[in-house]
Amino acid sequence: MHLVCNARSFSHNSSFPPFFFVFYPIHYFFILKSEEVHAFVNLSPAELYEQAIKYEKGSFITSTGALATLSGAKTGRAPRDKRVVFDETTAEELWWGKGSPNIEMDEHTFLVNRERAVDYLNSLDKVFVNDQFLNWDPVHQIKVRIVSARAYHSLFMHNMCIRPTPEELENFGTPDFTIYNAGQFPCNRYTHYMTSSTSVDLNLARKEMVILGTQYAGEMKKGLFSLMHYLMPKRQILSLHSGCNMGKDGNVALFFGLSGTGKTTLSTDHNRLLIGDDEHCWSDNGVSNIEGGCYAKCIDLSKEKEPDIWNAIKFGTVLENVVLEEHTREVDYSDKSVTENTRAAYPIEFIPNAKIPCVGPHPRNVILLACDAFGVLPPVSKLSLSQTMYHFISGYTALVAGTEEGVKEPQATFSACFGAAFIMLHPTRYAAMLAEKMQRYGATGWLVNTGWSGGRYGVGSRIKLAYTRKIIDAIHSGSLLTANYKKTEVFGLDIPTEIEGVPSEILDPMNTWQDKAAYRETLLKLAGLFRKNFEVFANYKIGKDGNLTEEILAAGPNF
Repeated sequence: MHLVCNARSFSHNSSFPPFFFVFYPIHYFFILKSEEVHAFVNLSPAELYEQAIKYEKGSFITSTGALATLSGAKTGRAPRDKRVVFDETTAEELWWGKGSPNIEMDEHTFLVNRERAVDYLNSLDKVFVNDQFLNWDPVHQIKVRIVSARAYHSLFMHNMCIRPTPEELENFGTPDFTIYNAGQFPCNRYTHYMTSSTSVDLNLARKEMVILGTQYAGEMKKGLFSLMHYLMPKRQILSLHSGCNMGKDGNVALFFGLSGTGKTTLSTDHNRLLIGDDEHCWSDNGVSNIEGGCYAKCIDLSKEKEPDIWNAIKFGTVLENVVLEEHTREVDYSDKSVTENTRAAYPIEFIPNAKIPCVGPHPRNVILLACDAFGVLPPVSKLSLSQTMYHFISGYTALVAGTEEGVKEPQATFSACFGAAFIMLHPTRYAAMLAEKMQRYGATGWLVNTGWSGGRYGVGSRIKLAYTRKIIDAIHSGSLLTANYKKTEVFGLDIPTEIEGVPSEILDPMNTWQDKAAYRETLLKLAGLFRKNFEVFANYKIGKDGNLTEEILAAGPNF
């Protein structure tokens, strides 16, 4: 067998750290099934462009210089096909059972899928290898290695993870975690624990992840996020699915919110520095971005609505599943024919006001965003620590679903910790860590409703973005801390009586409803939905004698 290496490929004399498909105790080397296999290691974006354009069908350079590519049949994550190895350690540490995103598999099945992935990668004429970091805090940085079959995947992870300097690559050593992405090859759906030809498998003991049957690149990003949700709490570091920005005075704010709540819009503020848009850690050193890039939605993107994202789509950016004009290669961002989940992945340096390195001091404000289509939550509420934990665990927003007859009703959506699909431990453990850090470093919790006022969707109207921005500005400036407050019924929320630039009458939602009986009925309906959602968390005891659990439960709606 013969190994052909390029300038950055493995050889026994190269500075590239030990990389292997089959593990041997002393000598590390490739076991190859073809006569010549290229291992492309840490290629530049330009080199990855060349590989994608030449060898990957459906890859094009857009009119602005981005690499447009297709992810195949899967255009989003497959949470029902994600598996975590159940062993003696994870049985005790992880959250299993009703409500949990963790679906078990055994060690043997993982090894079957791992061997299938490795055999497939060994059968190719080339593979791509990325050595990169997670977490901008150098004290708690994690080294990751990604082995993939597509240049698209390699460029995606080049953008999304933190990019080492040449000196750091020289001393990279053995990775802390490895991904084997054989997504072009299916798993055997008759294998135990498999439910389809797709499987995304996480083995925390072996520090490995295997991907079969999906080419959607987001599986790698979120798989590593799940890893951080496991590793960081073991170091007393809180991992967070949030946006984060910082004022020029060092005033840091965290933004939590599900899709449609305005998290990206409100955390992107040209008067403040962007630390990150999606994944963060909060340690005793302050906050740090886990990633080195941004993964932005592109559907209906326009320069007027999202100028920073628009301008970031240039050479080096990966565009997933978009539709191009055949001749000009201009992207039609309104075209949903491939998927509504069109995305752009680019280095965070492409954002003009990004803070590099992506770290900051301890947050002063923790902002929980909800788009309440029922129209009964106040535009802003100041939360106690127990209320912050309750609403953080709930992770509420409301979606609007249409029927064929055109009648539209709001539907409550809950996602624990505002990212239930990625957490590994029980939600109350993350909530307790959040409260502990907020108390230690003096942060204030806020619940901000970016949804409806004066009635539910179809009756009332959406709270104006200009008013929400004034509210966020008042939070950043600290002026809301000294405001006068009154308490609402049922949810027991403290709401300010006055905010500069915001009509006082909208601050109490009851004032905006003409039909007070309908308001009360809708308020109780939403409170009931909160209470029902929380049933799955109520029996998990944390704190001395379970007192913290009781404190969180008491912070919910009372009716």
